Amino acid sequence: MEPIYAKFSASISELKKNPSSLIQEADGCAITILNHNKPTAYLVPAATYEALLDRIEDHELGKIVLERQSEKGSALEVSLDAL
Repeated sequence: MEPIYAKFSASISELKKNPSSLIQEADGCAITILNHNKPTAYLVPAATYEALLDRIEDHELGKIVLERQSEKGSALEVSLDAL
């Protein structure tokens, strides 16, 4: 059996019948959407999705910082007056 990563779950049929009610019942939590009792999708609140995208972007930027720090030895020193 596949793991379910949400407190709430619903079948695709339930989602089709009344999506607003399902979202309200979950009260801001993610909902696992099941198809034949297997997770096929997760329905997450917009604010949660946006926060997730921000964290992914922060992680990617962190990787760039680490890469550039390793290149510090080949950097040229320039004074602010020269700029």
